[in-house]
Amino acid sequence: MEHTAAVDDLETGAQNREGFLSSLTPRKIVSELDKYIVGQDKAKRAVAIALRNRWRRHHLPTSIRDEVAPKNILMIGPTGVGKTEIARRLARLSKSPFLKVEASKYTEVGYVGRDVESMVRDLVELSKSMVREELEAEIREQARKAAQDRLLDLLLPPPPAQKNHSGLDPLGKQHYDSTREKFAQYLKEGKLDEREVEMETQERVGPPILDLTGGGLGAEDMSNNLKDMLGSFLPQKTRRKKMKVPDAFKVLCQEEADRLIDQDRVKQNAIERAEQSGIIFIDEIDKICGRQGMQGPDVSREGVQRGLLPIVEGSSVNTRYGIVKTDHVLFIAAGAFHSAKPSDLIPEFQGRFPIRVELDSLTKDDFTRILTEPDNALIKQYHALLETEEVNVSFTADAIEEIASMSATVNERTENIGARRLQTIMEKLLEDISFDAPGMHGQSICIDAARVREKLEDIIEDEDLSRYIL
Repeated sequence: MEHTAAVDDLETGAQNREGFLSSLTPRKIVSELDKYIVGQDKAKRAVAIALRNRWRRHHLPTSIRDEVAPKNILMIGPTGVGKTEIARRLARLSKSPFLKVEASKYTEVGYVGRDVESMVRDLVELSKSMVREELEAEIREQARKAAQDRLLDLLLPPPPAQKNHSGLDPLGKQHYDSTREKFAQYLKEGKLDEREVEMETQERVGPPILDLTGGGLGAEDMSNNLKDMLGSFLPQKTRRKKMKVPDAFKVLCQEEADRLIDQDRVKQNAIERAEQSGIIFIDEIDKICGRQGMQGPDVSREGVQRGLLPIVEGSSVNTRYGIVKTDHVLFIAAGAFHSAKPSDLIPEFQGRFPIRVELDSLTKDDFTRILTEPDNALIKQYHALLETEEVNVSFTADAIEEIASMSATVNERTENIGARRLQTIMEKLLEDISFDAPGMHGQSICIDAARVREKLEDIIEDEDLSRYIL
């Protein structure tokens, strides 16, 4: 009955998610992305169409549904202009499993290092965590109630007569029930938090599982599979452990959640969600372009491209939860392409990213908007942070203009790191206030352009100094 309820919760959650996705039109997706990312309209439109096409595919006849592959996207643009943020916000908006990896961290299959298939295994792990969290939210109250009953049994053990069902006089039962209700109330009010209870915990015993894989192909996955396979054969040791009431309650809640959740169903849904909704963002794709005239194996460049090719095309990857097909996983690749160009990628790999969008470098006006407009704007963040110390910090319009201008200047003179330069400038500007804030309760500070110049102008003018500080 309990597992059936958990299955129903999963199916209800899937229906709710489908209804939510149906409301995400491309225009609405772009509107939601605009709340956090300034500019880059072409990239926003491209990812919005790609996400909507996923919903459209699910409503196609079965005969053609599997033939429609996702249109993978290649983003081209300098660092700090919003490539990763667009993909991350898109995944969060659609409640899809999202994994960000760096192409330069992988090696060709057969060589020491992380193989490219590990990204699919990581995606499934993330998908499983998402499904489990959603289901735990559905059954949280049920698990908490069961955990509270077990905790009350530890705090106030039932009389032996009640345990043995041999009968308990009405007055004794009434007194026990009344006392139990009082303990339940004390528990809610936190009056029993310092009390300790003794409870049984279970742990598997057995020899440690040696890693015989040598860190090579699928080392982590092989080790996990060994543990899963041998885990059911290892004996469980029960030992009694003393812990405080809040800690015991957490342990009991987790045990009850594990008991209520159908793990096989969770794994099945995790695989399905990874296959149908997963998004893998491959950053630094320009770093694996082949080098001209190089001899010998190129294990971290073209070799990685050839390793990625079958996964992007659509293949089956063995994970600890079963076979995962990547045919409908959406891949978004990104790179600055300063010293290389997209045509330097091998032709087969280029063909698997039919949608290409170029992101624009950020200007002074963009920096001004980034500081103030998005829901997570830096000005709002610092205002909220210092407000926790009861310090009210505000910025005048000319101060914001000055910060934006300085950020653009430093990006032009040194390395262009995009919007990340704003964080460096803001940290330096507010360094003293952040340090002294605990002793400034109730104060209001208004930062104007003169104060910004006073704090940063010498650093900005000294190009060598700004290279190290900003």
